[in-house]
Amino acid sequence: MATESVWFLYMVRCANGHLYIGVTTDVARRFNEHQSNSAKSAKFLRGKGPLSLAYSETVGTRSEALKREIALKKWPRVKKLALIAGESA
Repeated sequence: MATESVWFLYMVRCANGHLYIGVTTDVARRFNEHQSNSAKSAKFLRGKGPLSLAYSETVGTRSEALKREIALKKWPRVKKLALIAGESA
C-alpha cells in the first residue's frame, strides 16, 4: 500500500480583496498555477491578480483537507481574516 500524500489547505487573496480557499499537496506549485492564468488556474481567480498567498496549513489526508475546506468556506469573512492574522484556529 502506497503512503498517502500530505495535504494542505490554503487561502489566496485577490487584488479586489476576495478570498479563495483550496486544497493541494503542493502549495507553491498550486499558487504558481493560479498566478499563471493557465488552464490549470481556478476560473474564479483568472483576471483577479495580483494574487497573494494569504494562508496555508498542513491538514493531513485528502479527506481531512476537503472537510476543512468545506468548513472554512462556511465561515464568515471576519473569521477567515482572523485565521489569516493568527488570531483563531
